[in-house]
Amino acid sequence: MSAQTSQQTVKSMDKIVALCRRRGFLFQSSEIYGGLNGFWDYGPMGVELKRNIKQAWWHDMVTSHNELLTPPGAPGPYAMVGVDTTIIMHPQVWKVSGHYDLFHDMMVDCRETKRRYRYDQVVGRWVQYGGQRIFVTTDEEGPQTEQDLLQRALKFFKLRSKNAEELQWDGPVQPLKCVQDFSVVLGPDAKSLGTLTQPREFNLMFKTYVGALAGEENVAFLRPETAQGIFVNFKNVLDSTRVKIPFGIAQIGKSFRNEITPRYFTFRSREFEQMEIEFFCHPKESQQWYKYWRDRRFQWYVSLGLDSQRLRLREHGAEELSHYSTGTADIEYAFPFLPPGKFGELEGIAHRGDFDLRSHMEGKLDPNTRPLQVELGPDGKPRWRGSGKDLTYRDEVTGERYVPHVVEPSAGADRAALAFLCEAYDEDQAPDEKGNPQNRVVMRFHPRLAPIKVAVFPLVKKEGMVEIARDIYGQLKKHANVFYDEKGAIGRRYRRQDEVGTPFCITVDGQTLEDRTVTIRDRDTLRQWRVKIDDCWSEIEKHLQPTH
Repeated sequence: MSAQTSQQTVKSMDKIVALCRRRGFLFQSSEIYGGLNGFWDYGPMGVELKRNIKQAWWHDMVTSHNELLTPPGAPGPYAMVGVDTTIIMHPQVWKVSGHYDLFHDMMVDCRETKRRYRYDQVVGRWVQYGGQRIFVTTDEEGPQTEQDLLQRALKFFKLRSKNAEELQWDGPVQPLKCVQDFSVVLGPDAKSLGTLTQPREFNLMFKTYVGALAGEENVAFLRPETAQGIFVNFKNVLDSTRVKIPFGIAQIGKSFRNEITPRYFTFRSREFEQMEIEFFCHPKESQQWYKYWRDRRFQWYVSLGLDSQRLRLREHGAEELSHYSTGTADIEYAFPFLPPGKFGELEGIAHRGDFDLRSHMEGKLDPNTRPLQVELGPDGKPRWRGSGKDLTYRDEVTGERYVPHVVEPSAGADRAALAFLCEAYDEDQAPDEKGNPQNRVVMRFHPRLAPIKVAVFPLVKKEGMVEIARDIYGQLKKHANVFYDEKGAIGRRYRRQDEVGTPFCITVDGQTLEDRTVTIRDRDTLRQWRVKIDDCWSEIEKHLQPTH
């Protein structure tokens, strides 16, 4: 019998978060001390899921790439290599890259509650009652935003729910930046009007010190992105390998941003992991490569199970583009914590031009800012504008020398894990041992991403079944993450594996003793079929291969 899958399963973040904690996907960092906002720990299931995502990305983007062939949609063949650079770098890197001066968010403070909010995340609506018109706000935009604003307005005007119709709402939910007069604004957690300060800049980099003394001369920063480690090693990669343009340098690593208001579970954290490629190409071909990487990265998520109906590829408007970018597209996903019709960023694909390499070579002079450090070169001129190193590329065939353009697909491993968790969560009905329908929670991970690939069960603990099951477990354990369980009814064991997303279960039963075959059960269809014991891994392995 097959499962009766509900296509209308409501993706409840409360249920997803509860499952993540109950089954060991994610925990609040330092939970026994009350937790630390913006930091998360991955449990036994979560670390396997995230590792599988990173492994799939590295395999598909780097190790399995055939540089002798032209991939579909690409302008031509290209090479891929990898690096792993340090979290703390020379502070001048961040001056030249623009992070020291420009990497900031706008924030507002509440004088009443002493809380701090990101200016662009505060939203609200105009409402009027008894001749008074105010702008009531919240910083938690989601499916319940309008209901939350209604409750706040009722409380402010000292009304009961039965009086809700007496409130006169004016216009839709809109950002706080649309309001000029803050004296009529009710802050997200305030009881009085006019408690919010005017917005001001807040630099997002974490500051630290290198060495024994904590003076300004020893200031350093935890990297806010992995990209700069690639750029400053561009020449090292060229000199130590035989790669020629076009080629990409990939890196997976931790980054840190001192977010004003981390939120939405792991979506916006202060410590996170990135999967980035800096793809170097000839300026005349950069637009073609930008389109190739934009489309290829979108299809990667679809190939691993994200519903294309909940994904979108959105080109940035001119007003959204970073100062260095000539084109950026975001791959976005409809996370359950967002209002219907809203999407959150999974990955950005940016056409960065030659900004980064040229900046680290020459620097960008800004008369309105002061250098972090000033070092005089042999010629007596300040070198703070750049490293002074030659970061151009010379084509050995044509003799042309130029600064390569860069296309950057930058993905978040944590956001990808969150998206795959949200996508996988489902509730349906499946028959129990007697054929009666039973509710179940099932995580429908793609087999490549599933934390556990296969579980092995003896049907009962007698007649030699346990010994055979343990032997199968030992053989499969050489190839993948496998789970063994001999406790409880077989139906309950199936349900436990469904809830962590194990795609296949192998059961040793009475027939195994007769013909050396076992039953394989599919998590999603509940289809069961028999295979010989010696064929178990080959049967499972074919489902774990990339499909693109």
